[in-house]
Amino acid sequence: MSVIRFGLTLALVIAGSQAAAAESVYTKLVFDDCVTLSTDLQGGRLHCPGYKGYGITFEEGDLRQAVRFGHVGNDELFESFGVFNRINDTIEWRLDDNGVPRAAILRWFLENPDLQTGEVTPQTTGQVLVVSRVGQPGDARACVVGFVDAKANANANVIARVVADGLAGSFGCGSDVPVFHGERGPLATDPMRAMR
Repeated sequence: MSVIRFGLTLALVIAGSQAAAAESVYTKLVFDDCVTLSTDLQGGRLHCPGYKGYGITFEEGDLRQAVRFGHVGNDELFESFGVFNRINDTIEWRLDDNGVPRAAILRWFLENPDLQTGEVTPQTTGQVLVVSRVGQPGDARACVVGFVDAKANANANVIARVVADGLAGSFGCGSDVPVFHGERGPLATDPMRAMR
């Protein structure tokens, strides 16, 4: 891990410990409850229920998934990982003092192939907690703000919450680049961002 990223994570931990503690609530992503927005030969886009009027926009293309939370703008930003991947169904929403969701944390599974066999196994599958900014009414900036390697960090959930509470509010979607926080192992392969 670079010194810069370690320093940022440490600063976020200190700032987070001095600020009022944010609250977490959890919801499940249930695809049967989603509405199809569009489809194509490689996948499609769905709108799904989230938390108290803050929905979930799920997209899949070429066996790669992308998720945005809350009020989403009209841009075509697709944030995922280079390798085939899939998401977990439990979302942790980080609420501010007024109970408004400001960030979301979601576990992704990165299907890295074994270099010898080409097969994906539990041993080659990475797990990354993806921290996202939740788009707000009148401010529909929703994007990924950071990553935490869940296999390389025993306290990955704690780090993800610190990143969520410290970065989501000020992160510039489209201008700032999300990075990994904490230790990063070889199974946490590179993220990707693309405009569709």
